[in-house]
Amino acid sequence: MGTDTGRDGTGPQAAGLQRFLAGARRLGLQIEVAERPRARGLHEAAQLLGIGPEDIVKSLVVRHKDGSFLFALVPGGRQISWPKLRALLNVNKLSLPTAEVAFEATGYRRGTITPVGSTTAWPVYADAGIAGRRISLGAGDHGYSAFVAADELIAALGAVVADISDPE
Repeated sequence: MGTDTGRDGTGPQAAGLQRFLAGARRLGLQIEVAERPRARGLHEAAQLLGIGPEDIVKSLVVRHKDGSFLFALVPGGRQISWPKLRALLNVNKLSLPTAEVAFEATGYRRGTITPVGSTTAWPVYADAGIAGRRISLGAGDHGYSAFVAADELIAALGAVVADISDPE
C-alpha cells in the first residue's frame, strides 16, 4: 500500500493520523497522505492541494434518531440534503451532533473526521457525486489530507451511494 505522510507521523499530535493509516491498511486502501497548511476555506484548501473544490470530500457525522451515528460523505461545494438523507434512511429525524459528541463517536476532532480508522465503524453514505473520482478527505489530524480513489473507498467501507446532497 502506498502511503506518504510527509513527516514521520509520530508523537501524540499524530495519534489520529496513525489510526487513519492503520485503518487504511486494514481496509486494503491505496492512499497518499499529504501534509498541508491550514486553509481559510474550501477554495483555498483546494488550491493548496492542487485539486478542484468538488474533489475535497467532507466526512460528516450524523446522529440517527435511534441515537446511533452514520457518516455522510459530501463533495466540496455541496451540503447534506436533509430531506434526501431522511428519505433514504426512512426516518423523520437526523441531526449533526456537537463537536464533542462527534469526537466521542469517532475519535476524531472536527476538521479531521474520516470513516477510515474511526473508533466505531458507523455506516457510511456517500453522495453519488464523489463516485469515479480521486478525492481528498480528512486524515485524522489537522495539517494532513488523504487522497484515495473514491470507488475503492466506497467499496472498502461498504458505503451506500445515493444522491444525498444539494449545492451550498
